[in-house]
Amino acid sequence: MSQTETKFDVVVIGGSFAGLSAAMQLARARRQVLVIDAGEPRNRFSPHSHGFFGMDGWAPADMLAQARSQLLTYPTVRFVEGTAVSASGKLDGFQVGLADNQAFTGRRLILASGVRDRLPDIAGIGDFWGKSVLHCPYCHGYEIRGERLGVLGRTAGSLHQARLVTDWGKVTFFREQGIAFDPIDLMALEQAGVTIEMSPIRKLVGANGQIEQVALEDGRRIELEALFIAPKSEISSPLTEALELETTEGMGGPGLVVNSLKETSVPGVFAAGDMVAGPQNATLASAAGVLAGVSAHQSLVF
Repeated sequence: MSQTETKFDVVVIGGSFAGLSAAMQLARARRQVLVIDAGEPRNRFSPHSHGFFGMDGWAPADMLAQARSQLLTYPTVRFVEGTAVSASGKLDGFQVGLADNQAFTGRRLILASGVRDRLPDIAGIGDFWGKSVLHCPYCHGYEIRGERLGVLGRTAGSLHQARLVTDWGKVTFFREQGIAFDPIDLMALEQAGVTIEMSPIRKLVGANGQIEQVALEDGRRIELEALFIAPKSEISSPLTEALELETTEGMGGPGLVVNSLKETSVPGVFAAGDMVAGPQNATLASAAGVLAGVSAHQSLVF
């Protein structure tokens, strides 16, 4: 099957908070913009999104549908469903190939395809992810305030997370199998009111996405309403390697290096959202997308 090629001012790869926010700025600048979206946003496992200005408590899918419908009112915007699997070229001439053999060319690229979370090896954890196994207390803590909460120790950042979560409930700190922490750090947690549990979690027990108990390796069970984890992640797109973009190691995994204008180490390639090294949050992703879109547009003008 031969490839079909269409040229755009900017090709945005990823149609979630960052990508759609970037596309909106370009649409309003009357630029020809293509959004390529695989339809697998990171927050698809969560029934609600909290803390987003003006949309607190909305379902993430509804938020994205609203943004997409608004974008489609602009005549210079086009959406393509698919997975970008290849990229090449340079400033003013980038080529992007999709898994279905479509090909598109853009003068600029904006990468906003996010990351893929790697959950710990605990039986049943995937059934609760995004519902009662959570990563961000600012996003989900208020709804479970005052409950029995757990934090799973996976990285050094988990110690910080455990101290933070005490503002929402009574916290028990668990450790992932094979992970050790400095006794001095654990003592500091205890002084902050955190209960330290040394036996690792073997499996999660509950129904319909709601944790009821954690079963420990030593046979005991502890009642719990929610478990916070610091997810380890990996960049979900192969385009990082294809374009030879610079990355750095963050607390949860690798992330793209960008400058203050959200431009990567390759001129003309911008990035925003969770695939960029730094704090991760829906609002922050959207704000970064706005800046990436504006910066890409101004690079076309100047």
